[in-house]
Amino acid sequence: MDYIKAFAPATVANVACGFDIFGFALDQPGDIVELRKRDEPGVVIKDIIGDNGRLPRDPERNAVTVVMLKFLQHIGSNQGVEVVLHKNMPLGSGMGSSSASSVVGVFAINELLGSPLSRQELLPFAMEGERIACGAAHADNVGPSLLGGFVVIRSYTPLDVFKVKVPDELYCTLVHPDVEVNTKDARYILRNEVSLKNTISQMGNVAGLIAGLMQEDYELVSRSMVDVIIEPVRSILIPEFDHVKQAALDNGALGCSISGAGPSMFALSRGRETADRVAKAMSEAFGSVGITTKSYVSQINQDGPKILESA
Repeated sequence: MDYIKAFAPATVANVACGFDIFGFALDQPGDIVELRKRDEPGVVIKDIIGDNGRLPRDPERNAVTVVMLKFLQHIGSNQGVEVVLHKNMPLGSGMGSSSASSVVGVFAINELLGSPLSRQELLPFAMEGERIACGAAHADNVGPSLLGGFVVIRSYTPLDVFKVKVPDELYCTLVHPDVEVNTKDARYILRNEVSLKNTISQMGNVAGLIAGLMQEDYELVSRSMVDVIIEPVRSILIPEFDHVKQAALDNGALGCSISGAGPSMFALSRGRETADRVAKAMSEAFGSVGITTKSYVSQINQDGPKILESA
């Protein structure tokens, strides 16, 4: 194989109460990368399409290529590659934009070179792409983008990641307003200390959400989608947050919160019809104050990245 074209999906991280420990993958949107082998060593970015010139072309400073450099070093290869990245998500969107780039990069080069590592073994490399992009090597976006499904990061030291079964009727509505929230800024405003009362409440919701998903108990999922620690702080960065959240709940959503660091918001619903109705209501709520949006509706993507073409 001398050429590969691959896709990695967007993700919803935190999932209300699970800051830095929960995330799940979507069907769309996602990033696409094209890799072609070169005779000379080194990773070269030939082009980036869709970023309006905002992303660095230096391979050591771009999430899609820094993971390749670390991967090649790890397996002891000096194989050269030429990279074309198709950015299909805006930066600072809260949809795991940098994670999709990191995952598609390391997934594609692993496939191009004969899959020497398993997907689980690729996770630390993808996390390094996150470190380059936002300053923290968290796994709640790259985990589900790489492994698919609903992912729990039980521990970072040592890294312990596993997937949770979710109901087939569970749908996600993801709405991205045309505003930007910088991930580093969104982390900076968080408090370093949390009260015991809020910690207990959050732990109960974390346990309830996982139990609700695994038992297909939609009412328990709904009751557990409450974030008493992160959402009250970060929601001030999102115009009309309360209005949009209430619109989702009024139209049948099980729960609604911030996707990642925002400004995208997500809702979980039972059934496609409800999820579509929620998407319309959330978009209209943003639109009532002149904010344009893009919305996506899908089940939880269980597959993660995939090969689109190879030669």
